Amino acid sequence: MNANTSPALPGRIASLHLHPAQPGGPLQPVEAIELVAGRGIRDDTRYFGRLSRDTNEPSRRQVTLIEREQISEHAAALGLSSIAPGAVRSNIETTGINLISLLNREVEIGSALLRFYAPRDPCAKMDAICQGLRTLMLNSRQGVLAEVLRAGTIRVGDWIDLRP
Repeated sequence: MNANTSPALPGRIASLHLHPAQPGGPLQPVEAIELVAGRGIRDDTRYFGRLSRDTNEPSRRQVTLIEREQISEHAAALGLSSIAPGAVRSNIETTGINLISLLNREVEIGSALLRFYAPRDPCAKMDAICQGLRTLMLNSRQGVLAEVLRAGTIRVGDWIDLRP
């Protein structure tokens, strides 16, 4: 586990999830993920090694992240007691950090280095969890997309550190 060298960023990894082989199925919880530079999460069937439809180059959409606090706010707004980990279809769920504020920054998690480059675009599957969730997840309330700059392993409990 990393030592938190950035007191302004007390964020940690709360849970990790992989997309299943069967499209649309529930994400599978895991204790650790292996990231490959420029390709994404090894063993993630949805995005690993995916090519951009526009450029035929590797897609930047390699990892998705969202804050558990944001998920809890959405659940409360919808009158739900909670939304289960992995239900919002994000690879990484965090605690204690504002991910949107780190857009266009490099972030170390575990031994991997990622760049957060855009807000997530919530899909229609969010309304399958609860009608209205997709709308709540707009306007910087939906997590971020990241690309893998340096290969490494991320584990549940790892700290999130901002690169200078």
